[in-house]
Order: sequence, then structure tokens, then C-alpha cells
Amino acid sequence: MGSLIKQNLTGEKMLWIQEHMEPDVCPYTPELTARLLEIYIARNDEELGQINIKRSIGGKRSRQHASREDVLRMTKQRELEEYNTCGIEIPDILNATQCDMLRKWNGELKYITNFKFRRFGRKHLNDALQKSNKPPKTYTNNAKVKVTEKPQISSEDVMSAGNEENSSLTKSTTPTEENQTTENPMEIE
Repeated sequence: MGSLIKQNLTGEKMLWIQEHMEPDVCPYTPELTARLLEIYIARNDEELGQINIKRSIGGKRSRQHASREDVLRMTKQRELEEYNTCGIEIPDILNATQCDMLRKWNGELKYITNFKFRRFGRKHLNDALQKSNKPPKTYTNNAKVKVTEKPQISSEDVMSAGNEENSSLTKSTTPTEENQTTENPMEIE
């Protein structure tokens, strides 16, 4: 039962996003995604305004739409908190395939499992936007830089270096061996 409710809420969110997507943009940019999510969070502001007007006209006794007002206000607070922290989970509209699939979706809940969902938060979208708008690094230092070529290394050099490393790794010295001096080293033939 709980999964059906969640699937229904996800379907409503996806339908809202599908209806409010820009018609000729696919895939979305981080900036457009942020704007879309901010509009999504503020989608009930007009209804909240109407409830406040009705309450102001009726005086203090008129709390006729209090439960609806509370639901809308708590929903907005929860979504805003999600957006500012871990992000709101929606289909990955930054991916061209997922964006196109959302546009063509007919609203049937059984196809929700085909979507790849991703959490989009304010911080993550702003970081992605800054990275995409960042100009390429240019160096304005007038100091002369000496460019040196890397020496050519042959495979023989690599092999001999490897043998030297291996021989130093196979030597084991104990503190007593280091302190001993031998006058007649033995040669192995």
C-alpha cells in the first residue's frame, strides 16, 4: 500500500515536470533544472495566497481552509528543505535519453521503473553551473618557463632499473648484520 502511494506521488511530480519543461530543450542544463525545481517548489504559492485572502476577509474566526493550508505549507517546507540539502528526486533530465523519455511518457505509472532517478539539490546544481561557466585556465604570468623534454627511456633502462629495485628488495638486513663487518666477502659463482 505504501509503495503505491509513493508511486502515485512520484507520478504526479513527473507529470508536473513534464508539463512545465521547456519544449525545445533536451537535455536540460543545470541552470534550467534549478529554475524548474524552484518553480515546482513554489507551485502552490497562489493557492496559499488565496487562502490567506479568504482568511483576512472572514476575520479571526474563519479557519475554514486550515487543513489545506497546513498541508500546502508543510509540503513546501519539506520540499524546500530537501532541495537545500540532499536534493529533490526526479528523472535525470540532464541525460538526453532520460529527458526524451520523460517528454514521451504517457503518464502510466507502470513505466516509472524505466526511469533513472537522480537527486538535484541547490548546491549540486550551483556547483555544476559554476563548473560549466568557468573559463578555461589561462596563464598571464610573463615569466619565462623553461620547457625540458622528457628523456627517452628504453625498455633496457626499465629492465635494469627493475633489477636494481628487485635486488634491493630481496636483501634482508637485521640489526646484527648491519653492525658486522666482514673482511673476506664470499663470492657466489
